[in-house]
Amino acid sequence: MLKLVPLLVVLCFPTAAATAAGTCQGFPGTAPKGELTATRVANATLGDALNRLYEGPVWRDGALYLSDFVHNGRFPSRIRRFTPPDRWETVVEDSGSNGLALDTDGRLIAATHDRKQVARVDLADGTRTPLVSTFDGAPFNSPNDLVMAADGTLYFTDPDYQRKAAPGGQPLTRVYRHHEGVTTVVDDSLRNPNGIALSPDGGTLYVAGGTGDGDVLRAYPLRDGVPGPGRDLARITGGDGLTLDCLGNIYVTEHGQQRVRVFSPAGDVLATIRVDANITNAAFGGEDRRTLFLTGAASLWSIELPVAGLPY
Repeated sequence: MLKLVPLLVVLCFPTAAATAAGTCQGFPGTAPKGELTATRVANATLGDALNRLYEGPVWRDGALYLSDFVHNGRFPSRIRRFTPPDRWETVVEDSGSNGLALDTDGRLIAATHDRKQVARVDLADGTRTPLVSTFDGAPFNSPNDLVMAADGTLYFTDPDYQRKAAPGGQPLTRVYRHHEGVTTVVDDSLRNPNGIALSPDGGTLYVAGGTGDGDVLRAYPLRDGVPGPGRDLARITGGDGLTLDCLGNIYVTEHGQQRVRVFSPAGDVLATIRVDANITNAAFGGEDRRTLFLTGAASLWSIELPVAGLPY
């Protein structure tokens, strides 16, 4: 007699927080493995490439937005929009921006070094609405990267890489939290904290930064949006921007190493994605959000992956 055994199918749906934020809807896929290589996007180098960096990629409404700034003087910056396969436009000529992200309504927000603040950017006319401009009565050093949680809490890093872009600054480089008009320090022990991102479920904050023993990827558990003590998840080299896929794996760009390393939430290395120039940041985009876009030294790369990810 044939015995029928019920088949148990486990479906991995995103958490309510991730679904509400519109970041990880549908089936996320499987994590990348092994050694991979990203491909340069055609006609991505615009103008003089000397000392020019592309930064802060964010996928929004079928296009990739990024900061394009010159790494000298007052670090002039503009926001460009790339619509695949090959259309480039300048949407904000004088943005002063580095990292870009989305607020809870899908509007663009930017970490800016020219005004040393985090601001919402109107893409129609380039006007900025400050979200946070000072701490303890003084300007920040040079806000670098940022992320906003589903409840509107803003987390951002403040290294001193572009401190000379405007007067003033802070005595330390820090990670900050801004909630309901109040700014607090998450961590002041990291030297030049750089990339920052949230896990898809909103339960963990990740930051790349330096310590006395080298660079680390640090994880902070969040309880009601408040970070607990951080723990060093992995050692990295020249850690820059980062993003996550919908499985919770962390994609850390290592600037001078010209690579992305993919870490599991436990800190294990799953894959390495190589490029052919210095790299700055990463974001998932494309129709099914399985295209990983990588920014760097006047360069943009892409690679198709078997997993969906976050848009910045």
